[in-house]
Amino acid sequence: MTTPAEQSQHREVLRLALPAFLALVAEPLFLLTDSAIVGHLGTPQLAGLGVASAMLLTAANVFVFLAYGTTSVVARQLGAGNRNGAIAAGIDGTWLAVGLGAVTAVLVAMLAGPICRLFGASPEALGHAVTYLRISAISIPAMLVVLATTGVLRGLQDTKTPLAASALGFTSNIALNVLFVYGFGWGIAGSALGTVIAQTGMAAALVVVLVRESRRHAVTLRAHPGRILGAARTGIPLLVRTLALRAVLLVTTWVAAGLGDVPLAAYQVSATIWSFLVFALDAIAIAAQALTGKALGAGDLERARSTTTLMIRWGVIGGAALGVLVLLLHTVLPQVFTGDPEVRAAIGAALLVVALSQPLSGYVFVIDGVLIGAGDGRWLARAMLGNLLAYLPLILGVHLLGDWLLEGDSERGTSNAVTWLWLAFTGFMAIRGVLMWARVRTDRWMVPGATR
Repeated sequence: MTTPAEQSQHREVLRLALPAFLALVAEPLFLLTDSAIVGHLGTPQLAGLGVASAMLLTAANVFVFLAYGTTSVVARQLGAGNRNGAIAAGIDGTWLAVGLGAVTAVLVAMLAGPICRLFGASPEALGHAVTYLRISAISIPAMLVVLATTGVLRGLQDTKTPLAASALGFTSNIALNVLFVYGFGWGIAGSALGTVIAQTGMAAALVVVLVRESRRHAVTLRAHPGRILGAARTGIPLLVRTLALRAVLLVTTWVAAGLGDVPLAAYQVSATIWSFLVFALDAIAIAAQALTGKALGAGDLERARSTTTLMIRWGVIGGAALGVLVLLLHTVLPQVFTGDPEVRAAIGAALLVVALSQPLSGYVFVIDGVLIGAGDGRWLARAMLGNLLAYLPLILGVHLLGDWLLEGDSERGTSNAVTWLWLAFTGFMAIRGVLMWARVRTDRWMVPGATR
């Protein structure tokens, strides 16, 4: 029988996780929308989007500490009873996002050609990739501001406001993409421009909310260089962890590109669906970040441990449910993204592996969220670097066996190659899960107080 305390924990997790889930799926929905619209322009366009989106997400998500680190710091301050300090920390993170976003946008736009050529895609796919990446680079500052302001609100235990902003952004993204791609005939460039406008609108809406919160509590909005640099230093371990993770995803895309346009297109769609599932499961991880930070900030180690156990259970069950859903739809979903029968078959084969790995994903993502909320960034950085080194032999093995995997019937060969690509990636997740289990079963990550 569930005790009143356990029922309270269930309600608190659900209160944070449900809006976070609906908000988190907005980002992969941006890419799912782009993939569905661009995919019907042709296979080279879809392959080009695969290369460009991999780089765009890398350019933005290497700075995910702007959300994760901010959530942890703000939640600890809130747990310690210092709401003004929590808001001030969030403002510092937002200014840092503006600076990092501006520099990154300029670099990505200037180097779009050389960056995309690194993947070895076909000349036709390469042209589409450069077009998409150069235009979408404009949205990078807005993407980073969304990360930072969302992190502030999550730390303040508010996941409903980011949900409202995400709903606005996703709806406008669909409308603008359809208008620009099909209405104006701008092709993949129109898809990129629509996403730029939608991301900028999301950022503006969240900044307005943060400004109102700061004025309500008389917290200055001025930039403090010393505190901003301090926020940057605090985020370095999470930056290292994220860079290692992005390296895993980039090398996987590189191997997919080396297999040809059809495997790359199939990988792009299956990876986008996987990203959607990641963000769905990450809703529980977001709740873990906020609740773990708050519990440790208040010095309540027992609550931190019991909430962790509960959320791990939720993560595995949620992963299993999503896996069953993907299994049921693995032959239906490919039809949404492309009319190419060979690409459809390869996507369907990839989704079988993706579906079976979802309980493992739920376990990994929740513990990752717990440790981020605890401020255990240094361990996470070391673990992800080790994970990357362990993964390289697996994925490079697929690269070396590429021609052998593609032998025989064209459709069967492509499906076989993409399946092995995903089996290698599932190996990466399994290694990550073992490392996470070894860490969370100890008490070394549970450090109480307003700061770690």
